[in-house]
Amino acid sequence: MKRHRLRLMLRDASIGAAFASMAVSGQIAIWAVGLFLLALVLALLGRRPFARSPRLTALLLVPLGGALYLSVAAGQMDLVVAACSFAAFVAGQRMLSLPGPGTDGQVLLAGLLMIAGGAALSGELLFAVFLVGFAVLASLALGMTVVEAAVPEGEQLPVRAVVRPLAMGLVFAVAGAVAFFIFFPRLNWNMGARRASPGLGTATSGFSDTVRLGGTGTLKSNPRVVLRARLSPDPGNEHLGAYWVGRTYDTFDGQEWTTIGNPSGRRGTRVTLRPGAESLVHQRIELLPAYGSRTLIALETPARLGNAVAHTPAGSRRTSLQELGGDELRFMVQALGYTYEVYSVPPGTNTVPGKLQPLERDQLLALPDALDPRVEQLARRVAGNEKEPLAAANKLVSFLQREYAYTLELGGEMEDPVANFLFERREGHCEHFATALTLMLRSLGFQARLATGFFGGERVADEYIVRAGDAHAWTHVLVPGTGFVTVDATPPAFRTSQSQPWLESLVTLYEAIEARWRTSVVDYTFRDQLNFVRGMVRPPKQRGAEEQRTRLPPARAWAMALVVGAVVYAAWSFLSRRGARTPVHQATRFVDAVERQLARAGIRPLEGETLEDVSARLAREAHPLAPTLAPLTRRYLEARFGQRPLLSGESARLLQELERGLAAWKSSQPPIARAS
Repeated sequence: MKRHRLRLMLRDASIGAAFASMAVSGQIAIWAVGLFLLALVLALLGRRPFARSPRLTALLLVPLGGALYLSVAAGQMDLVVAACSFAAFVAGQRMLSLPGPGTDGQVLLAGLLMIAGGAALSGELLFAVFLVGFAVLASLALGMTVVEAAVPEGEQLPVRAVVRPLAMGLVFAVAGAVAFFIFFPRLNWNMGARRASPGLGTATSGFSDTVRLGGTGTLKSNPRVVLRARLSPDPGNEHLGAYWVGRTYDTFDGQEWTTIGNPSGRRGTRVTLRPGAESLVHQRIELLPAYGSRTLIALETPARLGNAVAHTPAGSRRTSLQELGGDELRFMVQALGYTYEVYSVPPGTNTVPGKLQPLERDQLLALPDALDPRVEQLARRVAGNEKEPLAAANKLVSFLQREYAYTLELGGEMEDPVANFLFERREGHCEHFATALTLMLRSLGFQARLATGFFGGERVADEYIVRAGDAHAWTHVLVPGTGFVTVDATPPAFRTSQSQPWLESLVTLYEAIEARWRTSVVDYTFRDQLNFVRGMVRPPKQRGAEEQRTRLPPARAWAMALVVGAVVYAAWSFLSRRGARTPVHQATRFVDAVERQLARAGIRPLEGETLEDVSARLAREAHPLAPTLAPLTRRYLEARFGQRPLLSGESARLLQELERGLAAWKSSQPPIARAS
């Protein structure tokens, strides 16, 4: 077992990576994960409790398979997840059985099935990491299998000598796999892969029917990405600085915000919220599992939304939308993630809402019954006799940003959080600033409401990402003839995520790599293959007079020509050497001479036996020639695998020693045995 320990550890570690490629989707049952991890730990420790009775222990798979079947029948588990889990159980049972060529093949085959299952369940970036891990470890395990077969039992494996050849072989294998993936005609992975998985953590943001003041703003320090968006026309900015609205609130009771009235409940696959404009901003948005809500998000001010698709563990399907109060739209299907399209009117466009109902109009001016009278006094002192709502709002915004501090370190519940913010603590987070501004505007007779969503947008590749920490609250003031206009009292430096910069950088790097993985692998199609080949052979259009004068091929064309030339040269070299005599390796000539001497002495290999096998067989039979043949076999292997080449004259000396040993053995044999 010590001889096979390295190979078995590589094999079992590769199976662990294969299982992790499935488990990272978060869809494997906890009890299944626990059973497999137990088997993996035992295998890595060299414990094989099923080695004595592999067939009997294989019966353990029957109740496990039955449990999976019942889970599927009861609707508690998806069929693909059940199949992936059963493949893991098969791999675990085989890992704990007696090692051997057949067992190794079954274990690695189960690993391939788990890799296929991981691709179907998620296909995300973490899956790619474990896919590479499985490929590397499994290839090294197979390489060690070949090395072990070439070294006789009892001999030390030349691990250091074969590491470099194995590594080179692995590099060529990976390069070949990449080339095959790029150039072999294929379909989009998304036709078979599932786009959504819970990931490694629970949802971190989302929307509720109320906004309650008080408590710490822990969400602002969360760097997880909850939204990806592709904009057209693309502004091209590194930081977007835009408001992503989810819903609005018009009723405040002194502690929390709600929306008055019953939701309309209207449904449809395309919902028009308000008239659009000639120039709209198109967004293709993907809400990630970290978002954790069914409320749609869009750039202010959304005009049309639709083409919604829900991504669930069982697959992706279209979903209708439901229009609720507070301009909120919800997906009708509960899912892990969503994609949809939005058209928003650009800032500054006239977005006068439809005729407001009297109750809605009155609610935009409603104040809590127990509102501290100092709030109105402060508002009138700051705004003066301003009659225009936007001008008054801007004065209040400047005052709040100048006189009040931003903080996430707040106490628990307070009897009057607004008064505490304005007149006592004089610091708070975005909900305090937005609530204070909204109430101060209403106290002056201006219609206003609270809006919630996200602020910001960080560019990664050709998309914009929004983090959980970008969650934000601001104010809408109703301007006659224009509509609702965004005013934000929160200091600009504190509107986006307040997480640690190094943590944000790590998450951004992860998102950039994942975006590349998605575009280059998951979403890679036959059209992308054609574009890749076309880009390698066709130079881009020349720009500028200087480039027109040079007319030199681009660097990619030179690189492609170099690759083609290398391939042609390699093919020509191979064909030209086919007729030539291949030089015989020094170790090969040596082993041929040894086998000829053994054959003349009547010691012939059995069918399929090599010199190593003959030496091992003679050692098991305690043959008198075993001590003589063992060092010759060892020197052959050292010379053959490059560990220590044969020195000048060493081959002849070793053959003479073998000849003397054979002569001594023959002379010691009885006449009958010698004759036979």
